[in-house]
Amino acid sequence: MSGFVLLSPRQQAPLQGLPFHQWTIPDGTLWTQFFRTDAGYLLRFPDLADFQVSPDGQSVSCIPAPNVADAAALHLYLNQVRPLMLSRQGKLVFHASAVEVAEGAVAFVAASGSGKSTLAASFASGGFRFLTDDGLVLEASEAGYLVSPGHPSIRLWEDSEAALIPSGAQTAQALAYSSKSRILAGPELAFCDMPRLLRRVYFLSDAGASEIAFERLTAAEALIEWVKQSFLLDIEERPVLASHFDSLAVLAGQPMAYRLDFPRRFDALESVRQAIVAHINETDGAA
Repeated sequence: MSGFVLLSPRQQAPLQGLPFHQWTIPDGTLWTQFFRTDAGYLLRFPDLADFQVSPDGQSVSCIPAPNVADAAALHLYLNQVRPLMLSRQGKLVFHASAVEVAEGAVAFVAASGSGKSTLAASFASGGFRFLTDDGLVLEASEAGYLVSPGHPSIRLWEDSEAALIPSGAQTAQALAYSSKSRILAGPELAFCDMPRLLRRVYFLSDAGASEIAFERLTAAEALIEWVKQSFLLDIEERPVLASHFDSLAVLAGQPMAYRLDFPRRFDALESVRQAIVAHINETDGAA
């Protein structure tokens, strides 16, 4: 894997100074600390691994904590660190899943726990192909924005896996720090390995509604949502922030963003898929 080096395990040593940023999971547990170093950036996942990222985001060294499996360190890199590195390289990266519909891409953008992976898995097990589970990477082109394929797997909670994934689907090695399963692409979970042009963006509401509802977003509303769901390695570097904001403003100006609310029930997902496809077809002339 180009730019990724896995080093020997080592006990995490105390670090000088305070992190300039940190992530916590919904229950308040510290998940990631961000430090600046002479060699670039250090991302610490307490009791799991340290990642030393180069200033340009092109390379990273991972030092797992003792007793942390190589698979767990690689999983952290793919799902947590690599999106941040890509953002450092000037790419637009977001907390979002994406699926292929009619040879184009549809993105579901939301914070963790809002159902974007479940939606992607529902499409992928229902005759469509998924492009990414999380870490949506967009690249501007003359035709619009291209969605780059991500890792060919989807992470799901146990109830989503039981409801959506047929028996026989291949799963990756279980991770000690996460109760989610990682379902690998295959006949039961179709994957698209080619870039697709972004056709629609659906920002998922925080809570489920009793009915499926679509709401067109203004450019200003879409910009706020894109900002909230952006991956950024250094949130304090003003020139990078200014450039990122300018890029987001152009993206938000594309007339393809909607807010989507839907019942958070597994038995409603087929209807949700059908409604999304119908909505795309109905709004093709307006988008």
